[in-house]
Amino acid sequence: MADKATAVHVTHEAVGKIGGIGAVLQGLFTCNSYLEAIGRSIIIGPLFSTDGIAADRLGEDGEVLYSSVDGLVKTGYASGFRKIENFYNVGIVYGRRTFTDEQTGIKSSPEVLLIDVKHTNELAVNEFKKHLFEKFGIRSHLYEHLWEYEQYVRLGPPAIAALKVIDAATDSTTIIAHEFMGMPTALAAILEPSYEFKTIFYAHEVATMRHIVEKHPGHDTMFYNVIKHAHNNKLYVSDVFGDQSSFFKHALVEASKYCDTICAVGDYVVNELRFLSPEFETANIDIVYNGIPAYKISVDEKLKSKEKLQLYCENLLKFKPDFIFTHVTRLVRSKGLWRDLQILYAIEKEFRTQGKTAVLFLLSTEVSQRRSRDIYDMESEYGWPVAHREGASDLSGGEAYFYTAIQQFNAQSRNIKVVFINQFGFERRLCGLGMPEDMEFMDIRKGSDVEFGMSIYEPFGISQLEPLSFGGICVISNVCGCAGFVKDVTSGTDIRNIIISDYTDLDSHFHGNASIIPLVKQGAVSAQAGIENILHIDRSVRNRVEASESKRVAKEIILRLPKNRTEIQDMIQAGYSLAGNMSWDVVVKNYLLPSLQKAAKTPWPCSV
Repeated sequence: MADKATAVHVTHEAVGKIGGIGAVLQGLFTCNSYLEAIGRSIIIGPLFSTDGIAADRLGEDGEVLYSSVDGLVKTGYASGFRKIENFYNVGIVYGRRTFTDEQTGIKSSPEVLLIDVKHTNELAVNEFKKHLFEKFGIRSHLYEHLWEYEQYVRLGPPAIAALKVIDAATDSTTIIAHEFMGMPTALAAILEPSYEFKTIFYAHEVATMRHIVEKHPGHDTMFYNVIKHAHNNKLYVSDVFGDQSSFFKHALVEASKYCDTICAVGDYVVNELRFLSPEFETANIDIVYNGIPAYKISVDEKLKSKEKLQLYCENLLKFKPDFIFTHVTRLVRSKGLWRDLQILYAIEKEFRTQGKTAVLFLLSTEVSQRRSRDIYDMESEYGWPVAHREGASDLSGGEAYFYTAIQQFNAQSRNIKVVFINQFGFERRLCGLGMPEDMEFMDIRKGSDVEFGMSIYEPFGISQLEPLSFGGICVISNVCGCAGFVKDVTSGTDIRNIIISDYTDLDSHFHGNASIIPLVKQGAVSAQAGIENILHIDRSVRNRVEASESKRVAKEIILRLPKNRTEIQDMIQAGYSLAGNMSWDVVVKNYLLPSLQKAAKTPWPCSV
């Protein structure tokens, strides 16, 4: 880009890494390609709590320069901030956060603006909501009882005002709305008549589609067949699944059509956006994949980490497994964790004949990090994490539900066992005395032979590919955005380190004879009738598809598992080479910067 731009990232992860957006920010702010092109980066988000002290407002790597909450002033912007606070009745925290890549040493310190919107001036908010309706058709009265909607609407106007105060409201400024949370601020920027802000919607998912996929019993097996058929027949989400206007995230995501450009983290996200409404057929949508880490490692380093994991299994289960399987993820429906067990059942049958053994360390929880002393108590009392109990400090409701399936698997399986570690972190201090003293989180990445990730909805999936450069086999589903990145980089060539499962290909699993698809294939009925036929793909049909695909994937895993040191070395080299071509530098150069340039050249919309 000719002149270095200012990039304003609006997100709920302005201070701490919660999920995928935090990983993206970490990748961008420690990427030379990004830092060379972007002269100034600013992160904006709500101030979620006024508890604590000023020094902690921006996290352990943050420096607070201004905080009306704490009466702290270390910047010349104070008088401008006070005018905003008085007009909107908000609080402002301003400073910097430092992002560091421990491997490369690259660091940067973007500015951070947090705004306390809990008591915002109602008249100012209502005026903004009026414009949201008149210009973009957003009916705030349907959602303003929901704080998740309300706080981000309240954030928009004072956020734009604060950018003016810190001299970041120029024609080289691009507002990047990360997910629905950033959209009200992007729309507030579009409404500014005197400032030529550029706006980008960074689609880390399409909330409308996630909602549908997770709720429908047919999950991805149903949905992605519907969307394919709908696209061919010019049908959209409201035509197939009914009016979505009651879902506040849908209203905000749909408004992204007014942004200059949309960045989608995966190929399926692009298809999902096109499915929103006819206007998205012509919208500027670019694929901007996420980057993945690439670390150099020797065979000895990998085997050392694997030995730690084997020792951990031996301490817990009294056997040393031949192979280490892992899955590090959030405990949510979209991750399709039951598919791990289905594949393991198929592998275990073959392992019995081969005399091989394995353990799956499933690191996942749906609650915050448990206290170390509670972990030690559970470990000594009843053998956590091999055994679990519902309630107290152990299993939450969702964890207990999934643990029953794990118990059933462990009772039936002789050669593979599953250890469910429902804890954030992977070190002895957090996971008990059964874990080797020198264990660290990277060991579960380095030492893994296979990482599972057969999600039903996964816009990208950085985590699934993290063991790649360590020679691990990464098993992902075809609907993961990272699968598209792999295909793009390899030109479709099969790589031993990557296995792509497909739970959407009805022909492969039913050989064209299933009663659920003939209307679609015959083409002798209306498009709507064909889609209604696909909508009948329920849990029983999905189960049949999953059973068939699990056997195929299991065979692939067994075939690809390394048999000796030479094969381990080959897989490390192949994985590192592939990961290197999927780095954040590659993403920024080949995908993000061209999209930013496109946004900068797009004529500004003067009206809806």
